[in-house]
Amino acid sequence: MSKQKATGYVRTIQRAAGPVYYAHIRTADGRRLQPKLGPAWTKRSRPPAGHLTAAMAEAKLAEILAGNNPDVLVAPASGATFRHAALEWLRYVEHDRQREHSTVQGYTRAVNGRLIPRFGDLPLEAITVDVADRWRQELLAEGLSANSINKLRWKGEAIYKRAQRVWGITTNPFAIVERQPQRPPEDFNVLEPAETMLLAAHAADDQDAAFYTVAAFTGLRLGELRALRWADLNFTDRLVHVRRSFTEGRLKAYPKGRRRRSVPMIDQIIPPLDRLSQREHFTDPEDLVFVNATGGVIEASALRRRMYAAIDAAQLKHVRIHDLRHSYCTMAVRAYRLDEVKAYAGHVDIATTMRYVHHVPAHDAADRLSAVVAQAVHPDVHRTADYAPN
Repeated sequence: MSKQKATGYVRTIQRAAGPVYYAHIRTADGRRLQPKLGPAWTKRSRPPAGHLTAAMAEAKLAEILAGNNPDVLVAPASGATFRHAALEWLRYVEHDRQREHSTVQGYTRAVNGRLIPRFGDLPLEAITVDVADRWRQELLAEGLSANSINKLRWKGEAIYKRAQRVWGITTNPFAIVERQPQRPPEDFNVLEPAETMLLAAHAADDQDAAFYTVAAFTGLRLGELRALRWADLNFTDRLVHVRRSFTEGRLKAYPKGRRRRSVPMIDQIIPPLDRLSQREHFTDPEDLVFVNATGGVIEASALRRRMYAAIDAAQLKHVRIHDLRHSYCTMAVRAYRLDEVKAYAGHVDIATTMRYVHHVPAHDAADRLSAVVAQAVHPDVHRTADYAPN
């Protein structure tokens, strides 16, 4: 059975100031509405501002009947409000798409905190591009960052995309709203290798020293480091296997993105790991490498406090634990192919890896281009080995 829709027609009523167009509407649920459309302009000339020709009045009625006028809400053809669509999308990403628990929590906070309070009771058809764009401007005036606004806009777009499948919605207003311009990311705050070794030398104990070194020279995320076991360290093949992660207070049987990977175990991390393996307890294959006093997962906030104390003691610039991962990536792009760095770092998108190429060009890039230019300018001059391209 086809869904009933709102119907209506335009009627002219004579008022003291002149004729006025009104819409007579019967909604799908039987309600009768008579919204004022505007003063009628019956002359053949161009209508003054605020006045409507017959064609303009009919177009305004059509907009109302389609559910595209937020000032006059008729029963939507879909029968769904934005709240219905938002909750269905959250269900979909959690159960159908099986997104990470932390991801679903983040989506839920944004939807309940920002989107539903603003659009929740509106029919899906009532949210036009203009309505969505006014919301974007409100967020901007409120002081939200461009990144936050763009993330909320994307969630609105995703909600409508799902609604198109479930309720047959034909529009997606959020998809047409322009993204908020974002400034290019600032330079990464990283430690050079010698600075990492200095940080380790000022660590509170051998475990912290090993943690800083492994973090900076393997690029593992904090959650992956907290879940690292001795069984994940292959000293024979010199590999660190990234198989698990500890995030949101839970141990997960896979790292971020559900992609297990292996990272080369470079020479510099072997001695601190070897010293750590000689501790009295918690050295069995299934034991964690970095542990608290009872062998459990190391506490992140205490780890940060100790790291900041070590940074101050070593008189180094302030960096976060995650900046040790940035430190690894800026070094890795100098040694490995981009596809290798992407795999070792566990990046989903090569564009993420490319950020580090822009941050630190290849160390010999100037020499290699100098050689090309020199050969072009002086083709008969033999190039020295110092300037020979690879």
